Amino acid sequence: MKTVQEVMTTQPAAVTLQDNIYEVAVKMRDFDTGFIPVVDSETSRKLIGVITDRDLVLRGYADKHSGSTSVETVMSKPVTSIAENASVDEAAEIMASGQIRRLPVTRNNELIGIVSLGDLAVKRIFADEAGEALSEISQRQLH
Repeated sequence: MKTVQEVMTTQPAAVTLQDNIYEVAVKMRDFDTGFIPVVDSETSRKLIGVITDRDLVLRGYADKHSGSTSVETVMSKPVTSIAENASVDEAAEIMASGQIRRLPVTRNNELIGIVSLGDLAVKRIFADEAGEALSEISQRQLH
């Protein structure tokens, strides 16, 4: 059975609590992502939160926060993560049950990667589970 480590995206972009929401938006643009993990420092990379593009809009700019606002104001926590040696089946189950599209991968609480529904589907690993997870996520979200 394939593990999360075999399909995850490695070396994801991240920010620290010293960064502001403008810097998060720039990283999202530069790395073409809508998901940025928040770590305690660039060296230890202990995962403490995540910021999605939706977080930036709803908790940041829609609440009239300036670009210099701390990431802590908009980040989501606690964070659901998965160990690198977990199966992709387990990742798909967590993503479906938690309505999560991107799941941080950790080793000893340190961020080492991100696994997304796209990673599961593109690698053709448990494509049915990835599709089912996406379907469940989409059906449960309020628009």
